[in-house]
Amino acid sequence: MRLKVLVFLLFAVFISACIQAPQNNMTSSNAPQGNKPADPGKKVKIGFAMATVKEERWQRDRVAFEDHCKKMNVECVITVADNKADKQANDVENLLTQGIDVLVIAPQDATQAASMVEKAKAQNIPVISYDRLINSDKLDLYISHQVPVIGRKIAEYALKNAPEGNYVMVYGAGTDNNAVIMKKEQLAVLQPAIDSGKIKIVADNFITDWKPEEALKMAENALTQNGDNIKAFVVSNDGMAGGVIAALEKRGLAGKILVTGQDAQKDALQRIAEGKQTMTVYKPIIPLASGAVEAAIKLAKKETLADAKPFTTKQGDKDLTVPSILLEVTVVDKDNLLTTVIKDGYVTFEDVYANVPADKRPAKP
Repeated sequence: MRLKVLVFLLFAVFISACIQAPQNNMTSSNAPQGNKPADPGKKVKIGFAMATVKEERWQRDRVAFEDHCKKMNVECVITVADNKADKQANDVENLLTQGIDVLVIAPQDATQAASMVEKAKAQNIPVISYDRLINSDKLDLYISHQVPVIGRKIAEYALKNAPEGNYVMVYGAGTDNNAVIMKKEQLAVLQPAIDSGKIKIVADNFITDWKPEEALKMAENALTQNGDNIKAFVVSNDGMAGGVIAALEKRGLAGKILVTGQDAQKDALQRIAEGKQTMTVYKPIIPLASGAVEAAIKLAKKETLADAKPFTTKQGDKDLTVPSILLEVTVVDKDNLLTTVIKDGYVTFEDVYANVPADKRPAKP
């Protein structure tokens, strides 16, 4: 009898073990998804929501970004919002459905783009603000050139070369933090000369979407209202500088009034070589685009951005501080075209001096 009971108990234990075994050996398809390890062989996928590629400068950004993605063997999906904030919002929503690992945004509207950051972060997707700063403290990185330095360099150049007289301030889009930061820095440089009466700002305005045609209209109005008595147009980028110079050309004033710029666009460099535009700020695009791609890869792999440093600016009444990588910039005028943009291979000698008679060009390096 005891033998039968023992056999029965052993059989029951065996059956129980067989039933329980599958529960202790769950397949990966049934395991909780949160515990599923990342695939180390998976290609990093970057989404890049651009505001525009209308200007030559942004065309360079797109090409440089795509080229570095290929070099680093990562996938990138690029959208262009055509200067429409609502379209960029839709672009970002679409990118977030495509399995991207990192979102890069060159914002059309710095404030509206903050909601795009929120949506990405809700999905645990890191966000990089590219060139233009988004009004969000949830950014993983802001990568740009030294925007405050650009503002100061433009104003310092203008003040050195036109120390007295009437000034017209042509700012970028009011929805773009870069334009706001540059305005603040330019006025800080000019304020002592304003206070002393050496210079007078007779017109100033933000220009919607940095549009050259709007800058042209503003320049025409300022010239008319001041009887052409303007010493300097302090312009915040080369596209708008082109609009201002078009207004000056109509009055035979091109080359006689100081005009600043930013971006070192080819047409602006040509105008500098011709003597129509006075200066621009050269911001090498390849290091910016490459830096953004490499930072995105690190964020996708949850690696630390060792080069990032805190950047603080005013957002209303509060300070906005974000991790940043800010690249150096260079002032370019007629005197150093050869030793900056041409030497770096950014543009060719032939392109820069295309509109200058051969006997008026400097010796080719």
